[in-house]
Amino acid sequence: MSSLKWLDRPVLNDPLGLVAFEGWGDAGDSASLAVERFLEVFESELIASFDPDEHYDFQVRRPMVVLNEGGTRRIDWPENDIHVIRAPDHDLVVLLGEEPNYKWKAFTTELVDALQTLGVTRVVTLGAFIGQVPHTLPVPLIGSSNEPDNLSRHGLLPSGYQGPTGILGVLNNALGNAGIECISVWAAVPHYLSNQDYPPAVEALAVKASELLGMSLDMGDLTNRSRQFRDTVDEALEANAELQQYVEQLESEAADEDDPAERLVEEIEDFLKDR
Repeated sequence: MSSLKWLDRPVLNDPLGLVAFEGWGDAGDSASLAVERFLEVFESELIASFDPDEHYDFQVRRPMVVLNEGGTRRIDWPENDIHVIRAPDHDLVVLLGEEPNYKWKAFTTELVDALQTLGVTRVVTLGAFIGQVPHTLPVPLIGSSNEPDNLSRHGLLPSGYQGPTGILGVLNNALGNAGIECISVWAAVPHYLSNQDYPPAVEALAVKASELLGMSLDMGDLTNRSRQFRDTVDEALEANAELQQYVEQLESEAADEDDPAERLVEEIEDFLKDR
């Protein structure tokens, strides 16, 4: 029996897909918040959800008790929801949720089937990893695709990673096997700032996703949050000479490298293998 519950199966206009998962592979919540930006800016419709009973270990990811305004309690379960955004040139199918614990093959098969049912022909997936990068430089973006020419065309550093993977890796493979074009974009988050939201990576992923999807996305307050975040970190560094020296060392190493892409690829490989 399918774990995907449909609320509606709309007829869409040349739809594309956008996917991110919270948890593993979402350093600084960067990927999930970038996708959330699309749902904040554009009007969207919830059309389907996965049954959490089929895919989560509730002793690992426990449901949350939440108090409503009237003081009554409700249970918030982990979610994987499919939304639709209507746009002039093409519609957008958005999957935003949490990496499941169980039945990855069944989960990705059902998701790919749903995307095919809706007529999706190209999907962008987003992730973020912890890297030895300074916050003072532009956020590096690593890419992979079942059509490798996409990477150089969109200014993405290629990765030839082999090793352990998360749900995004399984999904990307399933999309390729189904004949759906897929491009996966990963942002590098400074390891010394990875225990909190990292707005610069959120902005970088949102900008790149909008470019890949051919959509105009208002970045207004997101750009301001990135600038304010960097300013706050810079102020904090003034009171921490040791950390300031370390950031300057990272800047120097980045400037001296002949091939920074090679190091970044090694870092994402180390990140994925250690998770």
